[in-house]
Amino acid sequence: MKEKITFIWNHLEEIILVPAFAISTILIFIQIILRTIHSSLSWSEELVRYMYVWETWIGVSYAAKRGSHLRITMLKDKLKGKAQIALEAFVVVIWIVFALFVFVQGIDAINTITAFSQKSSALRIPMQYCYLAIPVGMVLMSIRLIEEAVARVKKFNKERRTA
Repeated sequence: MKEKITFIWNHLEEIILVPAFAISTILIFIQIILRTIHSSLSWSEELVRYMYVWETWIGVSYAAKRGSHLRITMLKDKLKGKAQIALEAFVVVIWIVFALFVFVQGIDAINTITAFSQKSSALRIPMQYCYLAIPVGMVLMSIRLIEEAVARVKKFNKERRTA
């Protein structure tokens, strides 16, 4: 059971993103086919749009987990040992502060939308479900950043002990 939970946690973004991208692609394909025969689904474009929003914010976490966000590493590459670890820790702190800021802004947006009971035009779902992707993505990204920072510190300590 523990292995299954660990697997799910380690691949959470992929477990969400792969089916979401597949469903989005299928829905867009169906919509294109239906439009060629002068028919269309009223809800599919809206659903794909909101799925894309979720895919983007979950993708932020996935990129943080993989370390594939765009970075300028010129300074980091010149540093070694403790200085490099300190710079990386500083960068992670800045990212987490940024994530906290975006998280708060996302919660504010959700609260505003909830207060006005805004619903999507075609699906009639409450819009706060769409905007919920923002804080969820930021929380996941922060957790992935902290995991990576802890792993780097452990690796540094292990290398230092063996040297």
